[in-house]
Amino acid sequence: MNILSYNPGHDGAIAYLKDAQLLFSIEAEKNSNYRYSPISSPDVFNALGELDEIPDVICTGGWWPRDHYDYLHGSNVHVGYRGMTKSDVIVDKRRLLGRPVHYFSSSHERSHLLCAFGMSSLPKGTPCYALVWEGAIGAFYEIDSELNITLLADVLNQVGNRYALLYGLADPTFPKDGPYPCFEYAGKLMALASFSNRNTPSAEERKLLDFLLDSPYRELSAYEGLESSRYYNVGVDDPEFRNFAGIFSDKIFDVFYQFAKTNMKKRMPLIIAGGCGLNCDWNTKWKESGLFPEVFVPPVANDSGSAIGTAIDAQFHFTGNPKIDWNVYSGLGFDTAGAFDMAMYDLCEADNERIADMLANDLILGWVSGKYEIGPRALGNRSILAAPFQESTRTRLNEIKQREQFRPIAPVCLEEDAARWFGCDHASPHMLYTYRARTDALAAVTHVNKTARIQTVSSATNRSLYNLLIAFKARTGYGVLCNTSLNFNGKGFINKIDDLSSYVVKHNLDGFVVEGRSYILKSSRRYQAYLGMSSL
Repeated sequence: MNILSYNPGHDGAIAYLKDAQLLFSIEAEKNSNYRYSPISSPDVFNALGELDEIPDVICTGGWWPRDHYDYLHGSNVHVGYRGMTKSDVIVDKRRLLGRPVHYFSSSHERSHLLCAFGMSSLPKGTPCYALVWEGAIGAFYEIDSELNITLLADVLNQVGNRYALLYGLADPTFPKDGPYPCFEYAGKLMALASFSNRNTPSAEERKLLDFLLDSPYRELSAYEGLESSRYYNVGVDDPEFRNFAGIFSDKIFDVFYQFAKTNMKKRMPLIIAGGCGLNCDWNTKWKESGLFPEVFVPPVANDSGSAIGTAIDAQFHFTGNPKIDWNVYSGLGFDTAGAFDMAMYDLCEADNERIADMLANDLILGWVSGKYEIGPRALGNRSILAAPFQESTRTRLNEIKQREQFRPIAPVCLEEDAARWFGCDHASPHMLYTYRARTDALAAVTHVNKTARIQTVSSATNRSLYNLLIAFKARTGYGVLCNTSLNFNGKGFINKIDDLSSYVVKHNLDGFVVEGRSYILKSSRRYQAYLGMSSL
């Protein structure tokens, strides 16, 4: 059965399953569109261009009511945001290109749950627990062998919004009567929380914790004495705010941990979905909690995975199979048709030993290979790569990406070396957990609290990046590189060569590599110094 599915909300995507295999997931923000975008007509045409036959089923994920009529009467187009049961679906017949097709819609909540279960390694029929925590939902579930889903508790609603709202308190640019924080605040607060070196809240902080966590979600302007708060517009560089960010992060996790410890005692696996599933510190705490024999988080835990989840739900409805085969590199291929000034570059076939040598000499390069990654994390197909040794490299990378200097840079590491450098003795291919660095030599990829959000690479998971890491290890002794996403600030991954060239020139990279061909900027001072040193 072939299933075409789309997510109508933010983090929009169109996914296609063919006989229980994910063939593609086209995400609206990719190709240098604005982050968190809903899908648009170009995405639809891109998806249709990838199809070789008319699908059997078309799907729409659930979302909030589109208007007041939908709010009062429901919609015949898509199911709502919440809803867990198999009956919380719309099944109908539609027409596509003159042919009758099945139509299916299920809730946004189910899309998260089915995405996590369907992409996990758990066999069909495995009972498990589930956690969905995102902007609106913060809930635990139990899933039985027939994939019946039972809500255990709405532990803390609006958990993602509550988490990000603290950043808005300190940010002078955030309007305190704004109903919701900016989408990017959650990732920034995750970085700041690692700076915390205090775990006991002050009396004022306890009052703020009560407002943020123990009462209904409200905008900051509802907080009594807002403008006299220690953290009101204080700025995110304030050391005490950073301390409180860590305390707040730990408190949110503890709310869910205490519920799980008390109420979830069956020793079943835990699957995690929702945007908070991208919080590597929390994922690591769940793995280390001892409550669950296995923890799985998909690389599309946020709403970018909702189209996949709805497609899995449709597949389960029509065939009884809730499992899919998938690869994280299931986006679109790179567009090399655009025009740019190639005279600016030294061009040659990319030699891994030479690229590794340039990286070892502090050149920073864009790296493009194959199809783009699904989900928000760059995993070696749309990446910026650099040597991992110097703090100054982290500074330069954050300048290139036009973002705050408190943001960490992640390492990509040979799987066989991960235990030596980061204490990780297993594959961790999707950059979803933190590990503690075991050396001071990797300053560019070691966060302030000595942790690193690593991606491990093997010849099976990403051969081209693996071969480059092997060459870099032969050159430096370390099979580790800085790996950060190749994107304009506030936009998704670059996916056109003319955009890539523009980015390299404007943001002072030293060049880029696309599908085995290197383009090194002749005007790069580092490149010229490298050539001079090589000639000697």
